[in-house]
Amino acid sequence: MDGAIVGEIEQGLLVLLGLDKGDSPELGERMLDKILAYRLFADDKDRMNRSVADIGGGVLLVSQFTLSADTRKGLRPSFSSAMPPGEAEALYQTMLESLRDKHAPVAAGSFGADMQVALVNDGPVTFLLEID
Repeated sequence: MDGAIVGEIEQGLLVLLGLDKGDSPELGERMLDKILAYRLFADDKDRMNRSVADIGGGVLLVSQFTLSADTRKGLRPSFSSAMPPGEAEALYQTMLESLRDKHAPVAAGSFGADMQVALVNDGPVTFLLEID
């Protein structure tokens, strides 16, 4: 991939996806629905009332196992709660296919690759979305 751009969007969402042991396709579907409906883009009154679907924005999905790090103890992250790579790749691909079925445009990173991810963060606005 040496410098190749594998995924790119204009206005929209960069979704850094951390997958933990016990995450399931059903949980993934609920998360995708929340991502697409979450109101974080400004309306005509400059209030966060519009979703990425409302604005026709893109979604760039990037697997990010380091989000599963436990940093509560010591000086080195523990990844013991992260989903094993083979399972995580399968769930990531399932979620990516589902996202593409539900929304456009969608772009993706390369699972497990050492990527350089560039972001222009408007606001900056960053949220950690979780599902119960």
